[in-house]
Amino acid sequence: MATLSQWVAGSRPRTLPNSIVPVAVGTGVAIGYDHFVWWRALLALFVSLLLQIGVNYANDYSDGIRGTDEVRVGPMRLVGQKVAPPKQVLAAALGCFALAAVAGLVLAAVTTFWLVLIGAVAIAAAWFYTGGSRPYGYRALGELSVFVFFGLVSVVGTVYVQLEGLPWAAWVASIPVGLLSCSMLVVNNLRDIPTDTASGKRTLAVLLGDRRTRLLYAGCGVAAFVSVVIVAFSRPWALLALPSALWAIAPNRRVLGGAKGPALIPVLGETGRLQIIFGALFTIGLAL
Repeated sequence: MATLSQWVAGSRPRTLPNSIVPVAVGTGVAIGYDHFVWWRALLALFVSLLLQIGVNYANDYSDGIRGTDEVRVGPMRLVGQKVAPPKQVLAAALGCFALAAVAGLVLAAVTTFWLVLIGAVAIAAAWFYTGGSRPYGYRALGELSVFVFFGLVSVVGTVYVQLEGLPWAAWVASIPVGLLSCSMLVVNNLRDIPTDTASGKRTLAVLLGDRRTRLLYAGCGVAAFVSVVIVAFSRPWALLALPSALWAIAPNRRVLGGAKGPALIPVLGETGRLQIIFGALFTIGLAL
């Protein structure tokens, strides 16, 4: 029986900035348009967090029963390391998805029921990332999915449930958020290239190879900050996010310096810290 601390570790808390930052930035856009609705923003955050935790447990379950997590370099896996029974991890994933669906239905009821369809697609994408007979995460589509769901959908969706409209600022602001979310997955898959290759898991990092994956990580960060400059042509205060680039130095030094295996584990935390600081400053800039 897994302990509470093991369940928390299995939820992969270092990835949670992927779900927090998009909602914060979307709320910043809403505040900038004088349409901040606090309880809708909190529900959007609840949905985003539950989907993130749910997909982490679902990946743990699906990879674990396939045997692709038996040899791990990164954080603990509940099923792969035989810490918790697969059925319990599956139940945790489905429970998170169910709670997210309930919260999403509340938002849909007060805005538009088109959100039900979007939510269903998001849950399906979360499950089939590593679940099912043909998981798309094994076909180099993980980064694209992260950009779409933890960038475009999360930011634009958060703006919509508060404004009940889709201003251009929501779409543009979602780009750097999605790129930084991608960088988290890129470094995770960079670390796992040897084990993923051996298990037949064809991530984008496996296809690109070590050197190009390292350049992709750096490129995501550079593109994110370039996007901020573009946003600033209309929202000058968005430039407040640029000083957060200082927190990109340490992880990029490790990645571009050739760190491998366990030496890449701290980069996950450093990338998450960058996301949080960037998200806070970008949110303030968009709200002003």
